[in-house]
Amino acid sequence: MSDADPEQEVTSGVRRRLERRRSWLRDGDPTLARLFARVGVLGWMIVAPMLLGLLLGRWLDRSFGTGIFWSAPLLFVGGAIGCWSAWKWMQKP
Repeated sequence: MSDADPEQEVTSGVRRRLERRRSWLRDGDPTLARLFARVGVLGWMIVAPMLLGLLLGRWLDRSFGTGIFWSAPLLFVGGAIGCWSAWKWMQKP
């Protein structure tokens, strides 16, 4: 059984909704430029770690002569880190 009180959950949900409404009334809708900027930041948050992983992997592969042994996994690790950081950034209010 859950320790959370259902009435308290509803109250906190209503408070969050009121705060979002007040914020929207104060700030208004985001501009188109701001929305495009947000998409651009998200793109670079994902792409930059992937590129760093790929560069590090290529350097390791050239150093050890291993083909794509390091490049491919580090590319995927960079993608995972980038997606995780983008997700965390999107969760911020």
